[in-house]
Formats: sequence, structure tokens, C-alpha cells
Amino acid sequence: QVQLVESGGGLVQAGGSLRLSCTVSGRTFSSFAMGWFRQAPGKEREFVVGISWGDGSITYADSVKGRFTISRDNAKNTVYLQMNSLKSEDTAVYYCAARFGGISIKGYPYWGQGTQVTVSS
Repeated sequence: QVQLVESGGGLVQAGGSLRLSCTVSGRTFSSFAMGWFRQAPGKEREFVVGISWGDGSITYADSVKGRFTISRDNAKNTVYLQMNSLKSEDTAVYYCAARFGGISIKGYPYWGQGTQVTVSS
């Protein structure tokens, strides 16, 4: 059984930084493309960024380009999301997700429980 566990959320002031982590267990981590999604109150869950397992290709949502950076450490079965220059509109529950195949904005069968990120203005 595949399990994803996020950590690193919290409360930060606008302009600040946070780093989220997501550790995968139960399956070979390097088989997965990984994605980060977020869901703000009253809004649908949206794709934030994805990274492939093979060539390290990355796709960012326009709203986070230049501010967020995804990386992965296959030896630690962990993917990271470094979030800089945070804005109040980044406030959301952040989820990591895993899928076989390449990066996609949908089609992730495996999800973490989510971690809250709150940015105060």
C-alpha cells in the first residue's frame, strides 16, 4: 500500500518562506511522478507543480512560477516544495500526490493527508 505523508506547513507572514516535505512509502519512489496540489477554502483543488521520476522534468502553475521550487530525493523517497515570497493567496491545504507515468495535472491515484499553509498579510 502506497502512503504519502506531508510535513512542513504552518503560519508565515507574507513574503516569508516555508518548505514542505512529502515522504512516500510502500512502493518504489522512483517509479512515480510527483505533484503538489492545494485547496483554498471554498475553492477547488488546483495543481501547483509536478516533477517526473525519470528526467526530472518540472511543470509549474503560472501562479507560483519564480517563487516555488520542487525537488526530489529518490534516496530518501521524499519530494520537497520550497515556497518563497509567499502571498496571502497561497493560503491553502497543500497535498502531495503520486502517479505512474509522466507529469500531469490530473490522474494521481495516491494522495497525502494534506498540510495547512497559512500566510498572514
